[in-house]
Amino acid sequence: MNLNRVLTWDGCTNVRDLGGLNTSDGYKTRWGAVIRSDHPAKLTAKGWSQLYAHGIRTIISLRTHGLVEDFSDTSPRPSDVESVVVEIEDVTDMEFARKWASSELWCTPLYYRDALNRWPQRHASALKAIAQAKPGGVLFHCKRGHDRTGIISLLLLALVGVSSDEIVADYESSVDPEREEILAREHTTTRETILAALTSLDIENYLRAGGLSMADIEAIRARFLESKI
Repeated sequence: MNLNRVLTWDGCTNVRDLGGLNTSDGYKTRWGAVIRSDHPAKLTAKGWSQLYAHGIRTIISLRTHGLVEDFSDTSPRPSDVESVVVEIEDVTDMEFARKWASSELWCTPLYYRDALNRWPQRHASALKAIAQAKPGGVLFHCKRGHDRTGIISLLLLALVGVSSDEIVADYESSVDPEREEILAREHTTTRETILAALTSLDIENYLRAGGLSMADIEAIRARFLESKI
């Protein structure tokens, strides 16, 4: 298996393996277990072969309720790769739509804290989908692989004890100069904004309140963490 964080799959431009990260209790995240990406509909036949060879058997599509997102696959996906749709946001929430979705701030992590406060059940359902996925690697994605994917990456990595610095570094790997310009105009940075979202969370209690069971949490740890040597 390719043990690089950044994966080059033909057709996609923002694919990362979340393996190889240290946790606070002495584990490492397992290579090939969980991947984050932009939309896999863009994959060519070669790209799908690369995804499959990496071990991916479940794809979780992170959607926004009320937003039409129709993407046709460029090439056929493997028949035994399961697809799951989870709506983690809701633009029919008029306050959210007015405050964030109708502004340029929706493409920045400035909206994370508000989204997390509004929809613990929606976010917990995405982690439940990871916990209950069939054997094999899990890929989760949104359109660009930046923000909906960034929220779920933040929650997942925090849950298993990856440091805040590593979580920030992972988000910053999805490079977006426009995002940085917007944040600068708002007198903040990506790092400050992600850290603010993290410090606002009691991660396990947040996800438990959203419906993630202890059995789900243990399943995530078993899937995502290597055994200690």
